[in-house]
Amino acid sequence: MNFVYIQWLWALLVPLVLFGFLLSTHHRSLSSIFEADVLKRLMATDESMSMNLRNSLFFIAIVLMIVAMARPVMEKGDKKVEVEGLTLLSALDISGSMRSTDVYPNRLAFAKQKMSMFFDAMPSDEIGVLAFAYSPFVLAPFSTDKETLKMIIDGVDDSFINMGSTDFSALAREANTVLKEKSPKVLVLFTDGGDEEAISGFASILKENEIDLYVVLVGTLKGSPVLDKNGKPFSQKDGTIAITQRNDALGELAKESGGAFVVASHGKEDIRQLVSVIRSKYKNQQQGEVMVKERIEYFYYPLGLGLLFLLISFASLPRRRAS
Repeated sequence: MNFVYIQWLWALLVPLVLFGFLLSTHHRSLSSIFEADVLKRLMATDESMSMNLRNSLFFIAIVLMIVAMARPVMEKGDKKVEVEGLTLLSALDISGSMRSTDVYPNRLAFAKQKMSMFFDAMPSDEIGVLAFAYSPFVLAPFSTDKETLKMIIDGVDDSFINMGSTDFSALAREANTVLKEKSPKVLVLFTDGGDEEAISGFASILKENEIDLYVVLVGTLKGSPVLDKNGKPFSQKDGTIAITQRNDALGELAKESGGAFVVASHGKEDIRQLVSVIRSKYKNQQQGEVMVKERIEYFYYPLGLGLLFLLISFASLPRRRAS
């Protein structure tokens, strides 16, 4: 038998011996250490049980509880456990075009809503999160804690937006680094798309590293003005208002590479459709093997006995009086 937290035994050994010594001494010795109401509980004076017996039971109860805190176990060795579910990397577009308001309240906020729906639709799967524009970075490591992931996504606001051009090649390289030890390698983008020139290098890196691409496209084909951080339309060098439209080229690239895409709409049907496609392709996919220690727990025995002795030591059992 082993103790998982044996440090509890060593840490409390000296205080326990000292406490036992003081508990066995006269009331006056203890009165200098404990408050009157505490001392009254520690030292029983009921006529039905002697003070020494009740204090001994109390001491034994404390010892048993410390043993329970040390968590006694019987080790049965290591065991391999197959963890089912997918490991996916999601990525949120934070380029300047995501300020556009052709979807309510703007593309960035709408994309965040869709990401939260995606997390909810994959409760047992492990998901990591990137943010990308000119330079991608990790927002959250792989986790099955979807509530935490949603909180992190919710914290991405307008201050994160980068007005530089989107570098999809940099995104692909970062995704490959993050997904290096994963199989299959799955990347899910939440973006308003990219032009053919921007995604040409992206496609080759994805293919070279066998990364499957899925895309949730945000925005409209009609488009909307690009807004600056003050909410004013962004003007180009020739003085005209810059208009950004949803570009489906990235979605077509996903289809060509064996993935899929959906156009984000109000409601949950678009995310359900995408998740259904992902699950059907990677049915029964496992995240891999995890080594866990197989143990038989025994802490409840000393804990139960300790509570029993504690109740007896505090109990008031009146002694029968001779008639």
